[in-house]
Amino acid sequence: MAELNNVLASIRSCRVCVETPSGTPLPHAPRPVLRASATARLAICGQAPGTRVHASGKPFTDPSGERLRAWLDVTPEEFYDEGRVAIVPMGFCFPGQDVKGGDLPPRRECSALWHRELFAALPRIELVLAVGAYAHAFHLGRARGKTLQETMLAWREHLKARRCPRILPLPHPSWRNNAWLKRNPWFDAELLPILRREVRRVL
Repeated sequence: MAELNNVLASIRSCRVCVETPSGTPLPHAPRPVLRASATARLAICGQAPGTRVHASGKPFTDPSGERLRAWLDVTPEEFYDEGRVAIVPMGFCFPGQDVKGGDLPPRRECSALWHRELFAALPRIELVLAVGAYAHAFHLGRARGKTLQETMLAWREHLKARRCPRILPLPHPSWRNNAWLKRNPWFDAELLPILRREVRRVL
């Protein structure tokens, strides 16, 4: 427990993306948003906080979070039960926006500096929900497909792979993926029932 507390304290005080960034500095003060405990068995690993989450300091307090909780069929109380659910985005801080007003990609510093150390301090995680392409790249590595579609079509193989923790890829629940969801009705019909069963099992 002390090791995890030390890692979390280091992440929450991190200023690398402002003081020694690997590229353009973070355009605002860091505000890392994550949740983890040594007893958590489920890890939800998304992209990075958006503007609403940056303001609230609480992960998935936005429409994407509402859709994700509906996919999982969990209550907000279950979702935010830190003793059972770790929420570890690829980038801990809101990365800022591009010229068109879209969110920038997660900061690369976060995963390079902290993710392996953090997950090593979470020994009870049984299932990782890798939400979105950036999480697919980190958690699946070479096993991921060349595209979101290729990765998602192989979801059964990823879930059944002999690894610990097990990994289930998901698309990001953003409205930007509405068209993908409409083109892939199997996601609702085939994947969601398995997702809900697996989540209920680990909770």
